Amino acid sequence: GLYAGYTNTVRLTYRFLDGSSKQAVTSITTTTFDDQGCGYNNPTRLQPRTNSTHLSYDYIFDSSACGNFSPVILDSDGALRWVSPFRSFPALVGASTFFDGAVYVSRGSTLSRVDLDGSVSLVADYSNLGVESLHHNIERGKTGLLIEVDTNAWYESVILEVDSADGHLLKIFNMADIISAAMIAGGDDPSQFVFQRTPQSNNDWFHNNAAAYNRADDSVIISSRENFVICIDYKTRTIKWILGDPTKKWHQFPSLAHFALMLAPGSLPPIGQHAVSVTYDQNLLLFDNGLKSLFPLNQPPGEGRTFSSPRKYSLDLVGKVATEVWNFPMNQSVYSPICSSCYEDAPLNYLIDYASVGVFPPPPGGVLAQLLGLDAAGEKIFYYQYRKNGPCITAYNSIPVHLENTKFPAVGPQAFNLSTRGLVSGGDNVLIGGFIVTGTDPKSVVLRALGPSLSGMGLSAVLTDPVLSVYNSSGTLIAINDNWQDDPIHSVVEANGLAPANPSEAAVARSLPPGAYTVVVSGKDATAGIGLGELYDISPLSNSTLGNMSTRGSVGTLDNVLISGFIIGDVDSATVIVRALGPTLASYGVSGVLSDPTLTIYDSNGSVIASNDNWQDDPNAILVQKNGLTPPNAMESALVLHLPAGAYTAIVRGANDGTGVGLAEVYTLH
Repeated sequence: GLYAGYTNTVRLTYRFLDGSSKQAVTSITTTTFDDQGCGYNNPTRLQPRTNSTHLSYDYIFDSSACGNFSPVILDSDGALRWVSPFRSFPALVGASTFFDGAVYVSRGSTLSRVDLDGSVSLVADYSNLGVESLHHNIERGKTGLLIEVDTNAWYESVILEVDSADGHLLKIFNMADIISAAMIAGGDDPSQFVFQRTPQSNNDWFHNNAAAYNRADDSVIISSRENFVICIDYKTRTIKWILGDPTKKWHQFPSLAHFALMLAPGSLPPIGQHAVSVTYDQNLLLFDNGLKSLFPLNQPPGEGRTFSSPRKYSLDLVGKVATEVWNFPMNQSVYSPICSSCYEDAPLNYLIDYASVGVFPPPPGGVLAQLLGLDAAGEKIFYYQYRKNGPCITAYNSIPVHLENTKFPAVGPQAFNLSTRGLVSGGDNVLIGGFIVTGTDPKSVVLRALGPSLSGMGLSAVLTDPVLSVYNSSGTLIAINDNWQDDPIHSVVEANGLAPANPSEAAVARSLPPGAYTVVVSGKDATAGIGLGELYDISPLSNSTLGNMSTRGSVGTLDNVLISGFIIGDVDSATVIVRALGPTLASYGVSGVLSDPTLTIYDSNGSVIASNDNWQDDPNAILVQKNGLTPPNAMESALVLHLPAGAYTAIVRGANDGTGVGLAEVYTLH
């Protein structure tokens, strides 16, 4: 992530076993980087990066094939920040993506992993499956990666799901087989629409260029540039719905038209689309290129447009209606007929990639490429243009990435899964946190209860003398502490740099065998105030992990809400369900419960990424039910979140400023 041709200032913090630390500042001067005519060093800034702090991402993974160093990572200021030593090939014969803190790149029938330190390792070779090359996109699947492949029998119409670690095959989606089965069942002849490769022609009847797994209904959404967007049931591999231009050939077959979604008045169908994905609000997002079908046997070829635009659709699958709810046509001034993409980062924060600006076919002098960032208010935050090159070469299928969340080998304590802030008083109104140690080894942890330190964060009425108690699953008290220096092994707390700032605060270090545990933060002599409970994992390399967490506390108003923090530790790999309960607690003998809890999730920048009042109103409510986590009361809250690595905060409030005892829970799905 260093800047090229620049004196970079790097600040380092060293922590020592005696609990002390030292900071040092060093400078690293780098040489200039030859971008081999790709233009990354000096893009044309159609709009320079604004001073806005509202854009949810700072880094851009560009699945390019320009030069001998692609793909690349850029930042939102337009600077080149990382290049691959293992180059990618153009989209028709190559693919790459950023996943699990690393870059995955294809060459021919192989898939390799390129770590950010430049090391390259082969994941798998799929030639034994008849694969000749990977192409276009690599996407996140249900449990692995979705890769689009050409086989010796089928061109751009087969998708494999493979394990990202060892590459073994998980699932095959052969669109020729799937569509042929549907056509035969519907009384149509698939030989009139589905074409196998021959020695004379690839027969590009489908032209798959993107795929996306939708966890909400266990389906795979697949883009066929030639025809439509089609949704396939993951388990049965049968068609669920089709969205596309009804003037194209596919719609002439009743067996396929049967699955078609109608377009609401004022909505345009996607034409020649790329980059399908599912947004936070469960809508379908794609880049509508506007180029009609090109395969000679796909007649009629459908409509064509003179401009391109990202589009987002709300899908009513009961009424079979698709409604266009957002687009960004740039006054119909940009035509990018092939490649191109639009992806959402945080809600309504978009990265748009115009990969091939100009006419089709591309002229001999090449085409321009553009990258544009939009924040949640729809404001342009940056807009860059790159010099003419071959189509889909300089910028292709760019996605927002979060290098700030990159996972490195653990070398010290990591906060994981539990920090809880709330109002502590007497009776049931203490702060209670629960967590689970799963695995085979004991887990070494440090637990803290803070109060006075919080006044330095702008909070008033803090807990002046917190007491920390830890119980095992049988309810036995296994540790208690009032002042952290009184703990027999407080030196372990200090050695890990976790000594509380105030001697009246509590902390214990313990090695806990696998099982369920409860942490209670109370006030000495029943004193009241805002307190904070924290859990730190100081043995991250053990064969055990910290599992699902819950927090119970008193919910008031203003600062006296219930705040629970949790950390996603695996890059791009976590789906969690977060719940906020209130009325249910009464059945467990808790009095004064929160009658109508609301739940809001924030990212590390303080941006709201999701909120819910009543659980059944969440677009992913069916996934809550499928996992057996339906709140018992309709007034309680639940959210399903697909989160990249990072720190998150869940805040439980009462609707209409209601107060009472509430419970926040975080469950990790596997």
